Amino acid sequence: MNPKIVIIGSCSVDFTTYSPRLPKPGETLHGTKFVTSFGGKGANQCVAAAKQGGNTYMIGRVGNDHWGQQYKDSLKSHGIDVTYTHITNDVTTGIAQISVAENGENQIIIVPGANNYLSKADVDEAKELIENADIIIAQLETPFETTLETFKLNKGIKLLNAAPARTDIQEILPYCTILCVNESEASLLVGFEVEIPNIKVALDKLLETGCEIALITLGIQGAAYCLKNTKKYIHVLCDKVTAVDTTGAGDAFVGALGTFLVNKKNIDFHQIVGAACEIATLSVTKEGTQTSYPEKYDVFNKKFKYVCL
Repeated sequence: MNPKIVIIGSCSVDFTTYSPRLPKPGETLHGTKFVTSFGGKGANQCVAAAKQGGNTYMIGRVGNDHWGQQYKDSLKSHGIDVTYTHITNDVTTGIAQISVAENGENQIIIVPGANNYLSKADVDEAKELIENADIIIAQLETPFETTLETFKLNKGIKLLNAAPARTDIQEILPYCTILCVNESEASLLVGFEVEIPNIKVALDKLLETGCEIALITLGIQGAAYCLKNTKKYIHVLCDKVTAVDTTGAGDAFVGALGTFLVNKKNIDFHQIVGAACEIATLSVTKEGTQTSYPEKYDVFNKKFKYVCL
């Protein structure tokens, strides 16, 4: 049977405007384009995992508005099981208002809507699926106690993308197989500004929280990680490209990583991380979030460069 990849998290509709640059406070700019698309970190990661051939299941909530059923249908079109993606009465689907500049930079405002209603009852309903999943992937855009309960139940790999950044998550970290954060999120958790020269110290600090693998994504500089049982510090490099839209690149990385972890068990971890970096890199060369993720791309047709720190 195909390994089961279960994502619990957010589903949101993205309202994206494109302009030459991002506005300053109080400033009005003329944009060049407006796009409506499906997003939310949970669903983004689920779609990214599915597009790389993952056997994916989405646990989440959408509203009973214009977007709810459309969102479920979109997930199903990617081959995602939506048995536990529920429409929530008397609440709107979550939305994200995104501004994207010509250089790829973005600003995002999130209104959670139905995402705030993802509860322990949803976990109880999907208990058998959660317990037996080969990997659980979660983020921090839905209620924390729901994610914590999920991680307590699962017997497989537990991958936490601790985003958006927050510090009150210590209770879940000992349950994490992999804690994945970007530089700014890592900086908040460790208490100092994380940069490559001090990244070994940062990785040590993250491992002290109880996770088995600490993984910090570094944008165009790739990613760095350390495994608690080996204490080897690895920096995986990635190709430089011209960014068109960086929105959702971190989710592309996490979703691809989840699929590769369970479908490519015979491949070294540094190559799995490199492959996930490659998927994220390709995603920034196109506009959009889920629509920018490459599908069934033969990412392991080359070796990815890495250095020991």
